[in-house]
Amino acid sequence: MFLDQRHFPFLADLRARWEAIRDECLALPRKTYQPWVQREMYGQGWSVYGLVAFGERIEEALEACPNTASALTKVPRLTTAGFSRMAPGTQIKPHQGWVTTVHRAHLGLVVPEDCALRVGDETRQWREGKTFVFDDTVTHEAWNYGSSDRVVLLF
Repeated sequence: MFLDQRHFPFLADLRARWEAIRDECLALPRKTYQPWVQREMYGQGWSVYGLVAFGERIEEALEACPNTASALTKVPRLTTAGFSRMAPGTQIKPHQGWVTTVHRAHLGLVVPEDCALRVGDETRQWREGKTFVFDDTVTHEAWNYGSSDRVVLLF
């Protein structure tokens, strides 16, 4: 299920900085992105540029994105963060997380038409500069049927 963003006041700062975050993301070489590790969920077309993994900062990546790094310091108890890129035609199969103490958030950076996230029975489209938060333990899936990459800051 999607969660009420009023419970996450730090999101306002991320939304206010979204263009600077997007610009840093787009300046990164494509070859620095890595395929998402759970390939059975999507096959091809989903890659990430990691910034924080399992609570550990990836310093070299954060140094390449100082505005993003600064914005992420406002996120309490941050355990994971990175840029998530979905190529056109990519579909991430329905799946669910197992960690009940973590919520997932996305900040839309580059969003073509016809790409969305379904969580439970509700589907939402990403919007550039907008956020949403969802319960990762609820079955969810995502797709990009647009004609260009979809890019979000996932944390």
